[in-house]
Amino acid sequence: MNGTIHITEAALASLIGLTAHEIPGVVGMAPANIREGIQRVLGRAQSRDGVVIGREEGRYTADLYIVLAYGVSIPTVAGNIVERVEHVVKTQAGIELAATRVHAVGVAHA
Repeated sequence: MNGTIHITEAALASLIGLTAHEIPGVVGMAPANIREGIQRVLGRAQSRDGVVIGREEGRYTADLYIVLAYGVSIPTVAGNIVERVEHVVKTQAGIELAATRVHAVGVAHA
């Protein structure tokens, strides 16, 4: 194969955000920072909102800020998110994440 493929952090964050939305028990993503919060108020939410991509020792990390459905097991849903996100990122982007952290920031009625 000639050439190289570069996957941007924005594309990686979008892939992770879309994957997290598919997990039963996830109501949505929460703003990860003030900028995302303002964009949501202005109606500019994106699939990568609630996902922060970082680097540790040269490898990507992912922090997901999620809102869960009332009554679900938070540890179970968080574990499902980590498992699914790591699988999808590896199979669809060819990237192994150094860490995947789920931050449950809210609970809402689904």
